[in-house]
Amino acid sequence: MILAAPASARDSLGVFSSWGAFRDPQVPRCYAIAKPRPGEIRRDYQPYASVGTWPRRNIRGQVHFRLSRKLATEPRIQLAISGKRFTLTGGGGDAWAPDRATDAAVVAAMRSAGSMSVSATDSRGRRFSNIYDLAGAATALDAATVGCARR
Repeated sequence: MILAAPASARDSLGVFSSWGAFRDPQVPRCYAIAKPRPGEIRRDYQPYASVGTWPRRNIRGQVHFRLSRKLATEPRIQLAISGKRFTLTGGGGDAWAPDRATDAAVVAAMRSAGSMSVSATDSRGRRFSNIYDLAGAATALDAATVGCARR
């Protein structure tokens, strides 16, 4: 699987199955990132899932999704991981956890699951999903955490 890596990524910390870990020392920030499984759905954006750490801001394990479609005004964004459901917030084409406690719960669930699915309502009123394999996610999350701890 080809990984999603923003052009600003400076240092690769490793590729672990379908997930990669990167460090941007200029910010500084570190993150684990992956693309969803290929699908047949219409896309407005190139989707990805990421979990970031910003040491100077004291932010660790912040979940972010770039979704494949432009969201409805009230998109009802749900994340499902191994039978657990999380309500996300977002707008445009982005979704994130509403608070740090949800970030932590999502990351904990990601560590022991095989896949996750983000579902939302697009601007045309249709439900859609982006599905991610989680093989390598735990290792990529650890690499990103360690990558920023060394700074």
